[in-house]
Amino acid sequence: MKKPKGSLYRCTSCGREEAKWLGRCPECGEWNSFVETAVSKVNGKVRSPGEPPQSLPLSSVDPLEGTRLLSGIPELDRVLGGGIMKRSAILVGGEPGVGKSTLLLQAAAAADTKGRILYVSGEESAGQVKMRANRLGLETPNIELFCSGVIEEILKIIENLKPVLIMIDSAQTLFSAEAGSSPGTVNQMKHCAWELVSWIKEHDSALFLTAHVTKDGLISGPKSLEHLVDTVLYFEDSTGSNDLDTRFLRATKNRFGSVDEIGIFTMGERGLSAVEDPSLLFLVRRDPASGSQGDNSSGGDLPPGISTAAVLEGSRTLLVEIQALSVPAKGSMSRVFSDRIDSARVSRVAAVIEKHLGLRLSDQDLYVNVAGGIRINEVGVELALACALYSARTGLALPATTAIAGELTLAGEVRPLRRLSARLRTARNLGFHTFLGPVLPSEEGADADPAQSSEGFLPARDIKGALRALFPHLPS
Repeated sequence: MKKPKGSLYRCTSCGREEAKWLGRCPECGEWNSFVETAVSKVNGKVRSPGEPPQSLPLSSVDPLEGTRLLSGIPELDRVLGGGIMKRSAILVGGEPGVGKSTLLLQAAAAADTKGRILYVSGEESAGQVKMRANRLGLETPNIELFCSGVIEEILKIIENLKPVLIMIDSAQTLFSAEAGSSPGTVNQMKHCAWELVSWIKEHDSALFLTAHVTKDGLISGPKSLEHLVDTVLYFEDSTGSNDLDTRFLRATKNRFGSVDEIGIFTMGERGLSAVEDPSLLFLVRRDPASGSQGDNSSGGDLPPGISTAAVLEGSRTLLVEIQALSVPAKGSMSRVFSDRIDSARVSRVAAVIEKHLGLRLSDQDLYVNVAGGIRINEVGVELALACALYSARTGLALPATTAIAGELTLAGEVRPLRRLSARLRTARNLGFHTFLGPVLPSEEGADADPAQSSEGFLPARDIKGALRALFPHLPS
């Protein structure tokens, strides 16, 4: 019997929608759960060919269309904003060998769904993918594997399988005869990505695309590829000196969540493991009795040029070690070498120090590093960076049990920061007895900020006051 016009079928168990009746739901696995539903009650009125377009009242949209699917990897769910949004396309970029394919394969095996998952590999054979799954110890009962890059064949399999998740590895291997060029070109990537994104927007499925990056760290191919998808993730490795092979997952675009969150993994023999508590991951452990700290006239036990910053990465508070080195410039112009903190920020902080402290840095080459290889973009690192530069230039070591957070203005002032109490609490839990931070303005008659009233908190209104708190013997 022909389906009545203006209706579709919805699963009574999970809410998945299909254009025709299916015996088993591809997502939840329930049998005979599809019931016919009028389109006007689900997704607005569908117009027939020749009928003028009509708007859809927002109040009539069913919120079930925006439900999320848990990936089974907490760090990935954190970066995505709470899980994989249905009918969304996610682009994962990274250098070769960083672990993009491993991340997708682990997410496919751990996804919280009974539906089918399609893993499309254009770079590896079926045997190679299976060997990696065995090495990682993954159970893959719901994963369907297809090794090809021809988009027409992929779309046919997608139509027959109706998968809940589609993993494409990678976008550069997709090919369509209609685009009329070789795989990996701009036209091929745009055409094939558009075909896949268009399909998942009409079905309750989600799409993952991996892509390589250029030598500048940007996703290779057309920039419009990032506009086609809903979320853009960058998977980075760590160049730190710790013994853990650390990976960072960041979102530069996310229509369904924040771009401030960061996922932290370690790569091992069993694949990627989520780092639930990264508090100690970016701190360097030193032996106070080793005697390798050099001259320490200030009473601290850190080498000169080292400070500990309390920074925010999304909902997390991390303590990271800032390392600075100052050497005489080798040419007529000084240079800044910093890849983990923006070099423009380092130059600005150095100019503030030279202006308001009278410490000459314009004739010095400045080297700045962050232990553990993590990139820091938060403004709260500026006061710790200034202290590290001052320590490197003067040779005065900072106290080892002091954490620092604050934003510097061009006038040398230390501006208030958000979530100062959380930073202080994290520092205390990790054994930092003193905390140098900004003075928060309190309303008249209101209680003082709990962070400032606590023992060991060193308030600073400007860069001069901050250094006097750290080095009481300095002249006023």
